[in-house]
Order: sequence, then C-alpha cells, then structure tokens
Amino acid sequence: MSVADRSSRQVAVWLLIGVGMTVIQIALGGITRLTGSGLSITEWDVITGALPPMNEAAWLVEFNKYRQTPQFQILNFEFTLSDFKFIFFWEWFHRLWARSIGLVFAFGFIWFLYKKSFRQEMVPQLIVLFFLGALQGLVGWVMVASGLTGDAVYVKPTRLAMHFILALVLLGYTFWFALKLLVPDEQRMADRKIRQTNLILLGLLFIQLIYGALMAGHKAANVAATWPTINGQWIPESMFRDTPLLLNFIDNTVLIHFIHRGLAYLLLVIALVWSFRLFKINGTAYFTRFRKWPFIIVLVQVILGIMSVLTSSGIIPGKWGAFEWMAQLHQLTGMLLLLALVLLFYLVQKEKRAV
Repeated sequence: MSVADRSSRQVAVWLLIGVGMTVIQIALGGITRLTGSGLSITEWDVITGALPPMNEAAWLVEFNKYRQTPQFQILNFEFTLSDFKFIFFWEWFHRLWARSIGLVFAFGFIWFLYKKSFRQEMVPQLIVLFFLGALQGLVGWVMVASGLTGDAVYVKPTRLAMHFILALVLLGYTFWFALKLLVPDEQRMADRKIRQTNLILLGLLFIQLIYGALMAGHKAANVAATWPTINGQWIPESMFRDTPLLLNFIDNTVLIHFIHRGLAYLLLVIALVWSFRLFKINGTAYFTRFRKWPFIIVLVQVILGIMSVLTSSGIIPGKWGAFEWMAQLHQLTGMLLLLALVLLFYLVQKEKRAV
C-alpha cells in the first residue's frame, strides 16, 4: 500500500468514526425527544455549557430558569428538582456528544493537515462537512428556541424535522466521503436501471424520514394506535380538515400518520422488487456482500413501525416503556436503511468509467 493510499485510508477511518458518532448523536436526540428533555436547558452556552451544574445552588439556578418556560408552567408544573435533573441530563448529554463530534472532527482535521494527508480534491468536501456541522448546531438551537416562548410546550414539529433531516444529510454525506476513500474502483459496477431505482428509494426514504420526524414532533403515533387500519378506516375522513389545504401536510396528525404509513408500504414493495433484480446480477464482491441489506432493513423498519403504533396506546408520560423502545429502534433502523442505500448507490454507477 502506497503512502497516499495509507493516508486516504486513515482519513476514511476518521470519517467513519464521525459516522458512528453521528448515529449515536441522532439516537440521543431520539431519547431526548421521547423523555421530553429537549427544553430543559434554556440557554446555548457553547463553552460554559459543557459542564453540568456542580452543586445544589447551581442546580436551583437552572431549575428556576426552566420554571419560567411554557413547558414547565403548562405541562410539568408538578416537577421536582429530581425530575428536572433527569430531563436535564439527557439534553446536556445530547449537547455534550455534539461537542465531542466537533472536537473529534477539529483535532482530526488539524492532525491530517499537519501530516499533509489531505489531497487537493478532498478540500471542497471538507468545507461542506464544516458547513453542515455548523448549520446543524445552529438549527438545533433555533429548534429549541421555538419551544421556549408563547404557549409552546414542545419544539415546533417542522423545526424538529429540519434538525433531524440535516443530521441525516450530514450522516449520509460523511459516509459517502468515506466510501470514496475506501472503496477500490474495481469494486464499483455499472447498471443504470439499478441505480435509478436506488435513487427513487432514497427520495422516498427522504420524504418518509421527514414525516417520521413530523410524527415525532406532533406525537402522532397514538393518534391511531391501530393496525392495519387507521382507527378502523383505510382512508381516514379527517385528513383534509384544516385550511388552507397545504397546512394539512405538516399539521394534520391524521394525514401525517397516513402518509408515513403509506410511504412505508411503498418502500417495502419497491425494495422487494428491486432486491429480486439485485440477486439476478453477477456483480462485484462488495455488491454481492451488501445487496441483501436494504430489503432486510426496510422489512425490520416496517415491523418496528407497526409495533410502535400498537404500543403507543400504552404511553405513560415520564416513563420509558415498550413504545419508547420500539420508537427508538424504529429510528435507528431508519438510519441504517439510509446508509445501506447510500452504500449501494455508491457501488453501482450509472455507466462504466473510461479507463
């Protein structure tokens, strides 16, 4: 292995560490949402906020800040200091892990810059990574701020969706960058139709994940804790009850629920048909090894989605139960499906490169 290849591999490992840390960060975001912890820290102190309160007096200061929020005054007015410490921990840990990702990226960048490991063509992609990471932090705070004023007891669902999708874009882009450095050209193949279907699946998944975030933001799982129908109806009557009409697509929980379910079934069917085609192709070793995963993951994803809906009737505020486990695993498999589709999209080119 040449020095250049070794350097590229080291950069790729650094990027994959970032991918793993981002998966954990998104999972922590899910726990923060499911425990209702996201509004427990009312300020964004990038440096001083890295440490939690260190004594009882400091805890009382933070608790008093939280008591001024609409969430406490309307929803959690019975909270004790102990209750507050619990939700504070998850939001603090979520932010701490984000800072850790930033430090891993910054120190790695400085090290590889010192070692002259970055090739010229890597520079634009590194700039994009910097931008996406900074944008994600900014949108995260804008999201939190949306739940600290007026009569809001949670963050705005649309801003939650934006925060979640930007995290997935950062995740997918970092993974793609790593693949470019790790996967040998001889392990890539050409098939225009397979790639086109892959692109369709990625597009549908993107919309599906947006609606998953809207489901979470509106806490819409238990709007219809039934399956296979939605409260006994295949086509719910109240899907377009709001005006203007387009508002229903981001604010009507029944329509959001219906779209999220429908897209899941559509993804499953297309992935099944696509997988039959994948297994008929005599592709590269990498392609053969990974082609089974999209369908397996989307099948698990649908099952976990159904279980999330069915267990949502047993939600107890402030308690972690069956629904929370199902919802968290459902989100995790969504991330894995995204990575599996990105991997195959990279392995299958539109056409062969000229030698």
